[in-house]
Amino acid sequence: MGTTRLETAPEPKYWHLKTVLSEALESDFAVGEVLPNERELAARFGVARATLRQALEQLELEGRLHRRRGVGTTVAPPRVGVDLDPAQHGWPGASGDAWQTEDCEEAVPPAAVARTLGAEAGRTVHIVHRVRTAHGQAVATELLYVPDASVPGLSGIGAGAGAARGRAVLRELNRLELGGQERAVELGSARAEDARRLDRLPGAPVLVVTTRYLAGGGTAAVAVATYRADTCRLTFGDTGGVSLLAS
Repeated sequence: MGTTRLETAPEPKYWHLKTVLSEALESDFAVGEVLPNERELAARFGVARATLRQALEQLELEGRLHRRRGVGTTVAPPRVGVDLDPAQHGWPGASGDAWQTEDCEEAVPPAAVARTLGAEAGRTVHIVHRVRTAHGQAVATELLYVPDASVPGLSGIGAGAGAARGRAVLRELNRLELGGQERAVELGSARAEDARRLDRLPGAPVLVVTTRYLAGGGTAAVAVATYRADTCRLTFGDTGGVSLLAS
């Protein structure tokens, strides 16, 4: 990474420095590598440390860098693709599913989910808790809501509890013939529980992907997945060529 002077840049120095640093991350550093300290970087680029900090903070917001106390600033892994093409997906838990089942409970779903499921008010459903990781880091959490009617065989097997029961719910759900899916995406704020699991502050920006699974002419399950906005990008189709969030 050579010395680059920025006095003639027509845009704010920190923004131009962010661009230069971003290119250097691609060519000169590996994922997980620790960057030189601020004093060295500031001297290398001929900028004030305050300008450097602004550029580093912007790259951190964009998910390009991670700052870890006691370690320093490291290069973040590439963003995880969130494929929104329904044609590319099957039931949760099917072959190739990247999610891990962590827990399962029976509880009353939020009112909006209950309406989508066509469930009676106050009626409990199976709620499967799942997580998706990349490079050892949790990048998304999911709550999968499944009514009893979608998994009628569950009561006849020893499903156990916790993660084992969650996996049993998924196996029974996969016995249905999938009739289609509907997806909605919105920008949201991390709830306390999601923030804790994703190592974010409560209220941090997240992407919320709601999926409605159809079978037998109705809604068989609803999944609400919360993705870290700084580690994920939205893609459409198998090429991954279109993204709403820059890598």
